Amino acid sequence: MFQCPICEQNINIPVGGASVLPQNLHLGFEVEVAGYMSKMTSNSDVACDQCAEGSSDPAVVFCCACHHFLCAFCLEHHKRNRMWSKHKIVGLDQEGARQLHTTMKPGDHYCSQPNHEDNKLNFYCETCSLLVCPHCTTVTHKSHSVKEISTVAKTHQMEISGALEDANEVVTKLTGAIDENNRMIEQVEISKRTAFLAINQAFEILQQRLDERKKTLLSELEAISLSKTTALTLQKEHFEKMVGDIGHYTDMASHILQTHTDHEIVALGGLIPTELQATLKRVQTISLTPNQHSNISVSVKTDDLVRQLSKLGEIIVFSPSPSSCTWMSTSVAKVGTRYHVKVQSKTSEGAEYPHGGVEVKGEMRSKTHNRAVVYGEVEDHRDGTYTITLTPQTAGPHQLLITMDGQHVQNSPNDLDVRPKRDYHTLCNDQQVIQCKAPRCVAIHDNGDIYVGSGDHCIYVFDQTGQRKSTIGSSGSGDGQFSYPRGISIKGDVLYVADSGNHRVQKLTSSGKFLHKFGQQGSGQGQFNWPVAVIIDSNNKLIVSDFNNHRIQLFNENGGWLLTIDGNGSGNHSFQSPWGLALDPQGNIHVATHGSNTIKVFTKEGVYVRMYGDPNGPRGLAIDGEGYSLVSECWVDCLSIYDPEGNKIHTVGNLKHPHGLPPGGQCCKKETGKTIATILQLMVYKPRNKDRIKVRNRQTRTGVWPLLSNLEDPDLGKIEAKPKVQKKSVIADMLKAMVEPMLVCRIGCLSGMVAGNQNVPKMGLESGRFLENDIDHEDWLESK
Repeated sequence: MFQCPICEQNINIPVGGASVLPQNLHLGFEVEVAGYMSKMTSNSDVACDQCAEGSSDPAVVFCCACHHFLCAFCLEHHKRNRMWSKHKIVGLDQEGARQLHTTMKPGDHYCSQPNHEDNKLNFYCETCSLLVCPHCTTVTHKSHSVKEISTVAKTHQMEISGALEDANEVVTKLTGAIDENNRMIEQVEISKRTAFLAINQAFEILQQRLDERKKTLLSELEAISLSKTTALTLQKEHFEKMVGDIGHYTDMASHILQTHTDHEIVALGGLIPTELQATLKRVQTISLTPNQHSNISVSVKTDDLVRQLSKLGEIIVFSPSPSSCTWMSTSVAKVGTRYHVKVQSKTSEGAEYPHGGVEVKGEMRSKTHNRAVVYGEVEDHRDGTYTITLTPQTAGPHQLLITMDGQHVQNSPNDLDVRPKRDYHTLCNDQQVIQCKAPRCVAIHDNGDIYVGSGDHCIYVFDQTGQRKSTIGSSGSGDGQFSYPRGISIKGDVLYVADSGNHRVQKLTSSGKFLHKFGQQGSGQGQFNWPVAVIIDSNNKLIVSDFNNHRIQLFNENGGWLLTIDGNGSGNHSFQSPWGLALDPQGNIHVATHGSNTIKVFTKEGVYVRMYGDPNGPRGLAIDGEGYSLVSECWVDCLSIYDPEGNKIHTVGNLKHPHGLPPGGQCCKKETGKTIATILQLMVYKPRNKDRIKVRNRQTRTGVWPLLSNLEDPDLGKIEAKPKVQKKSVIADMLKAMVEPMLVCRIGCLSGMVAGNQNVPKMGLESGRFLENDIDHEDWLESK
């Protein structure tokens, strides 16, 4: 047995001796060059290879082409010969030896068979795995598979190149495994330091009495971390040894491809690929995953420590199992919006793992936008839970990937649809008209039906195409009857109605069956003076705008009073004539203060938060899921949109006295992308002159009712109504003949709007507009 100088493997000498071993022509050439260099650098004379035997002239140079030492006389003859004059000649010294090693090329290889000595080995017998000359192919190897040596060399070169690529791939994996081991070793140290601090903090309380146990636990910690580090280090060294082994072959393979001739490569046969593939197969049989987890934590309990010192403390070496870990998200993924994922780490048995320190990663990959990747920010709560925050940048199908210590958790990867961000800047007045008398409020059922509170003292139900399906209620004060229904809200199959003229809230089924009512006229708790809006929060609490009492009241779902947000005070809590109501994503109550021309925000406990906007006659109010507010401004005929910070970003005009918006986010219909809004449109007949009717307030109020301009009756002419002289019935008679044919009310659908709450309106008269603050004037006039 001897060690091969090429692969350094110990092999047995085969039968027939070393002569039957594979011939390495390149190594033979190197040995030949080494012999020449040894002679050139020795201090002894070297005989001339051209002179006759017995010549005493020593060689002075070496011909790199002829491979001959030459004396001075033969050198002169060599230079004179036209065939040899361009050969490379080097001196017999160290510089000549250096030039020889880089200049000398292998010569031709000739057949060793008798009578074939002058024939070059230009063929390869695949049957015998031998280099042969042309004569051998016709005699000894006549029936064998013989190919030109250049063809065989190309095949071997491809095999070596393929093996080299495989080796590089495996080395890359091994290098990654080594890096992972290094990272795991670092994590062990980090975990060790974390546990060390925890142990110290716990034992500081016990002082001297716990020192011995403290040292014991620290010793256990050191032993465990050393054990882990040692195991990981040994594994890493094993990987490094494999990388070294493969590197040896790859270096040799690269060297062969760069320096060997075809003859030399063919002479090697499949030796290098075979040995390299064998090494690579050994790599494939072992696990490249670190053999130790990095997590080391400690649990120190402080109960009854004095009696349990001998058992106090525990070094925890188990880790959570990624495949058992779960995650959840309660939010919807939208472009530009932070998306939160909560991860719960668990053991392989399914028990919650109560410690942090594990490496958790999250990323979101688009399936359509060149697989754009968003990486998440991870917060370790140190109790076994983690929060991953991602902000997607593109809409459409995505893949959510969550890993723990490099392995996917349960249900990862997971398909996720990212919704586009709403663009209110493109919102326009595109109306789909539903004919209805004096619409004031609107709500949408989950099935898409549209409920409209009408000046006919009832609620009309339309389908999504605008066709009337049914009518709920009639004029009156009985159960299920209405007097100016101003606010509607629907949750499931339950309908809540702000029955303004009857100063109460009614609860009905969505089909109109009466269920319950609460409230009566007054200013006490649970009483109303013209309730105009009602909305429902996620806990089934009812929030009602008490318009003429200038306050907001909160009730349970059965009408039990809970809280009052009073606007009659001073400072930030002060507001006049609250109308539209809406809830933002945080659960705060937004109030459209019609008398104060602003939007005020309160918590559900009635604490003032902020105010924003300067709307002109705000009535309808809605808030979408992203916190954008939509406000109908009755006196300037527009719908304004505010961002979550309260900045106005867009306005849709020419809406003709817009009123209610659907409450509770019902207008944010995914299927249609539209918002339903009530629009009161007053069309006034153009008179022939500028005569006008001046009408004063009824009862004891002294202010002048805003003017109804540009109206004239050809029979009555100019009419002026004085307070205390003209009674309500007289005013009614005068206005009935002139105004009734001039009013046309309709409800419209503004396409492209996305919003989320409810509202109702009020009106008086000025230059063809209703402006009066006292709502029953408006409704009385409207009824005429």
